[in-house]
Amino acid sequence: MEGRSPNAPTLLVVDDEKNIRRTLRMILEGEGYAVEEAETAEQALELLQAEPVDLGVFDIRLPGMDGLTLLTKARELWRDLPVIMISGHADTSDVVDAVKRGATDFFGKPVDRDRVLVSVRNALSRRTLEEKVQALAGRERRFSDEMLGESPAMKRLREEIARVAPTQARVLVTGESGTGKELIAAEVHRLSKRAAGPFVKVNCAAIPSELIESELFGHEKGSFSGAGARRRGQFEVAHGGTLFLDEIGDMSASAQAKVLRALQTGEITRVGSERAISVDVRVVAATNKDLEQEVREGTFREDLWFRLNVVPIRSPPLRERLDDVAMLAERFIQLAVRENGLRPKPVDPAVYPRLATGRWPGNVRELRNLCERMAIMSGDRITLADVPDTVGPRAAPAATPAGAADLSRYGEVPLRELRDLVERDYILKKLEEHDWNITQAAQALGVERTNLHKKIKQHGLSRAGRGAAPEPADEDDAAGDDAG
Repeated sequence: MEGRSPNAPTLLVVDDEKNIRRTLRMILEGEGYAVEEAETAEQALELLQAEPVDLGVFDIRLPGMDGLTLLTKARELWRDLPVIMISGHADTSDVVDAVKRGATDFFGKPVDRDRVLVSVRNALSRRTLEEKVQALAGRERRFSDEMLGESPAMKRLREEIARVAPTQARVLVTGESGTGKELIAAEVHRLSKRAAGPFVKVNCAAIPSELIESELFGHEKGSFSGAGARRRGQFEVAHGGTLFLDEIGDMSASAQAKVLRALQTGEITRVGSERAISVDVRVVAATNKDLEQEVREGTFREDLWFRLNVVPIRSPPLRERLDDVAMLAERFIQLAVRENGLRPKPVDPAVYPRLATGRWPGNVRELRNLCERMAIMSGDRITLADVPDTVGPRAAPAATPAGAADLSRYGEVPLRELRDLVERDYILKKLEEHDWNITQAAQALGVERTNLHKKIKQHGLSRAGRGAAPEPADEDDAAGDDAG
């Protein structure tokens, strides 16, 4: 919009009376506001579609579309837009209707300068306060929002978090990059008895090995070159709360020894000091490495692994919960639109199913980045043309040599994860071959029925594919076994 001050709130005045518009402009610009005008609701909507404003002042009686309809449509475009309604001959029902549609205030004609300014200031102050509240609430909710999903894997993950969070047990979160391990740690903290305390994050892979001990345990002045002052370590900072050690598998051997001692004794010692300091910290660690293999290779301490791995939680990759992709993508597009100040964009129905066919090697992080890119780079709506060709079913793989298993559809995954994926697919295949008759499927697999039930629950398998327990197919299965 032309003439808008870069620092002043912009108000859109909509009235078919030229004198009213001129009077309001004089009053508002005299107080430092930027003012845009429209004579009709249709003109106003064109302006609002081009760029947002900070406040609307709409006349109820307008030629063509009336002000109440304009109020509804304007708030459909900009949900948080405060709007003040004005009229020289409105009755009580108009006022009630305007409030129901989201109007912030209402004043009549002739226009009173003081009344107008009080109403505008209150509306803008209220919006500022609501934005601050939403920002604070958003920080509290951000993790749970990103943990959206109704797939069996996500339901199981939330159940595990809910069980362990209220306890004092240490948690080791494992999973691929981009699956949300930090978010799991934050949720464990949020649902714990330490929620009022600090949640301190340390990325062990991002800190040079020669500085990791100082970062974790602090240092005294002059203890090494560059230590110009005493500094508290993250264990001290996290006192009374939770310390999240991300990428713990990249920690140096000497730092591992000191972390082990801190976990054993509840005490830490700053670099350059001999005085022990008691700390009350719950440690949640995370890694994308196979720590068991690291222990076997001698690069990670076995005793530290035992201390950290009290309750293991696996963060599932996105390819194991493709049913959640549409829900996640819708949320990420909404966030991208809001965070980048964009107009709301409709999404063609075919986009979400296409996204759900991807392999997503970068997991949720990759999906979120793509959704933001589509929201920014697309036109008035997001269509299939905005989805990269790399997302979707892969080309048919080359013929597999006789006697060799075709594992190409699993992509590049660690051996341990590949075993889990193959086991899951084979169990599902046998269950479907026997129409989910647990007894027959167990016999075909050569396992006990109780063991098969455990495997079904472990892999989040279900007959409907959406978390519902399979229907019993014989009298034994109906007698009380839960295939989960």
